[in-house]
Amino acid sequence: MVLAGLTGTAGLAASSGATGPLAAPALAGTAQAADEDVEPLRVTIDALTPGELPRSGPLEVSGSVTNVDDDTWTTINLYPFLGSTPLTTPAELSLARETDVLDFVGERVTDPGPYAVIDTLEPGESVGYSFTVARSRLEVDERGVYWFGVHALGQGVDGRDPNADGRARTFLPYVGAEDRSLPVSVVVPLRRRVLHDADGRVAGLESWAEALAPGGSLADLVAFGAGAEGRSLTWLVDPAVTDAAGRLAAGNPARSTTPTIDPRDPGAPDADDTSAPGSPDDTATGDPGDASPSTDDPTSGGSEGTDPAPGPTEQDTGTVPPRLEDPDELAGLDPQARALALSAADWLDALQDAVGSGSQVLALPYGDLDVAAAARFAPEVYRSARRRSGSELEGIELSTQPALASPLGFLPVEALDMVREDETILLTDRMLGGQRADDPLPAVASVLGRTVVLTSSGAVDGGPGPGPRLSSLGLRQRILSEAAVRLLDTGRRSPLVVTLPLGWAPDTDPAAFFDALATDWVDLDTVAEATADRRARPVEAAELTYPRGQLDAELGPADLTAVSELVEVGQNLQDLLTFNDRIASVVSAEAYPTASYLTRPIRAAALRSAQAAEEVIREQLGAVEVTAPPGVTLSSASGRLPATITNGLDESVTVRLDARSDQPMTLRVPDSIEIPAGGSTTVLLNATTEQQGVHNVTLVLTDVNDVPLGSIDVVPIRAAQVSGVIWLIMGSGAVLLFGAIAVRLVRRVRAARAEQHPHPDDQPEDQPADEPEDRA
Repeated sequence: MVLAGLTGTAGLAASSGATGPLAAPALAGTAQAADEDVEPLRVTIDALTPGELPRSGPLEVSGSVTNVDDDTWTTINLYPFLGSTPLTTPAELSLARETDVLDFVGERVTDPGPYAVIDTLEPGESVGYSFTVARSRLEVDERGVYWFGVHALGQGVDGRDPNADGRARTFLPYVGAEDRSLPVSVVVPLRRRVLHDADGRVAGLESWAEALAPGGSLADLVAFGAGAEGRSLTWLVDPAVTDAAGRLAAGNPARSTTPTIDPRDPGAPDADDTSAPGSPDDTATGDPGDASPSTDDPTSGGSEGTDPAPGPTEQDTGTVPPRLEDPDELAGLDPQARALALSAADWLDALQDAVGSGSQVLALPYGDLDVAAAARFAPEVYRSARRRSGSELEGIELSTQPALASPLGFLPVEALDMVREDETILLTDRMLGGQRADDPLPAVASVLGRTVVLTSSGAVDGGPGPGPRLSSLGLRQRILSEAAVRLLDTGRRSPLVVTLPLGWAPDTDPAAFFDALATDWVDLDTVAEATADRRARPVEAAELTYPRGQLDAELGPADLTAVSELVEVGQNLQDLLTFNDRIASVVSAEAYPTASYLTRPIRAAALRSAQAAEEVIREQLGAVEVTAPPGVTLSSASGRLPATITNGLDESVTVRLDARSDQPMTLRVPDSIEIPAGGSTTVLLNATTEQQGVHNVTLVLTDVNDVPLGSIDVVPIRAAQVSGVIWLIMGSGAVLLFGAIAVRLVRRVRAARAEQHPHPDDQPEDQPADEPEDRA
């Protein structure tokens, strides 16, 4: 049997903490392995056609016989056998599955003799067989489920005896003529642990390469769904899985802060303006010391660094980068990354093709969040993870509907009370005690006003031993048998919903699986179709059983806190970047999977992953800094305080300043400031105070939503306001000064005039007097 290699699945099985009727379904790496060989010959049934006891026509059987003994076996005769008493309830099927492998369960069909013979089988050797059984040899006509199998009788070193030396067993339903069909829904879960490196790259590439390649766990599940060939299926998908595959198909790039908004777009921030409008002359009211926004230009001086307008970027619609399809781009990757990119792209295409038009796609909260833990410690994380899942799988254009289901089907009552009303809730029927003979469980129940779908725990237990109980044939026959006994319950005929076990993958042709299910009394439907118009049976919350092991396995508050903090710093980074409006969603895609159901067994490593990513992003936030002079003195009641903001990132950022004083002071700060990549800008802040002394002003750099980025500077401002007496003295001195200047100017003017017009008495004595004029 092929099993999906999901790391940590065994830990989930162990954490279920359930025993007896509450035992967790067998998972990869645990109880799905074949029963320990108790007979010298190991017999398998690999194909059984049809999957039901036909009303007419032969039954075709094929499989293999393997010698697990140390001695050679010869003349191995093969016979079919059939039980004589039908099983008619799900509870009887569950009990029958636990029957000891050596117990007698049916008479061997010996007429007309051996149905197949293997002459010799050496130790370790395996030989295939096939035969047909006429319907007339299988003498039953009562409806129900019968034991059916193959006995191998051989000759060993001790000779031959009538007891079987090897056997294979399964369930074979007989419905007979039936004019009604039972809705059966098969749910295919696409869940996988998704973790990232600190730089945002998908981690665990070797494991991903194995899962996505043909024969890998994810590839096999998609191939299984494709085998339905248009029949209705329900897919239960963690969008983080398809997003991670999309990133791998894009070459697994690191987290990027490059622009996602074209700065040439009229709606984009002005890339040529390095500051938001603001004026130091407009004062906003508020408490003294508060930074008050204004709307005029507060900046002074120039900016340094690179051009603030980044180049245009390709406009896409999501956060997963486009696949690498250009041969030159693929050639630029190393061989491992190139092979993984091609494999991931092929897998995404195969998934889109496998989801037929009649299928339903249910989306889990992003990252397969541990909803049980979130319900106890952080309901807001569940709500944001649900929103992050959206309504479409990115990159493959598949519409989704919200759903909730833990890997083992258990959810605490607190989770049911928290979830959205439009979510499809899948619970294992083990929460109501499992299959009961006296009162068969409904397919749809109502708990706390929520409609929940109960999935069959019996069906996913698989078939009886010996051999792999969850082989494709064992699981298929169990599903058919569960449907058959429900069809016998004429009063209920409750639909059958089966969620495939976590880690399961087919070991034979998937088409044969669905062909056998396509009987005239089985109606393959989606979960929505199978449960539509079904009356929900009211169930009290106290009736639900949540195993102690599940409670102990839940993640703790620290794991949910780490998710919240990583999501928060991602939003801070987006609010800081001027032309990137998607980095927050990219970071959240890294955050939620760290608190997944599948990280329970490695919670410490997952927590470190979230914390490492947060540290890298905080370093980016800290690359934008504010600095101010070591001190400023105000010579009057107001003045200007210069502050320089430096952008150490390779992208343009938009910030704000929060300025606060420990003494009464009004500070005017700009509304927002845009700093080009690698550049800096000096901003002048107006400070006004009526109180003398030293005022310590703290400058805090924030994003546009006033969330501190980490950079802080403290500036002492000395307010030295001059008194009125000094102003009087200075005014008097000015009057005296200007009066003295006026006196000197008057004296100089008089002296100049005196020199130009001297007095007669001042003439010399030897100078004769002017002669009188001659008169006619």
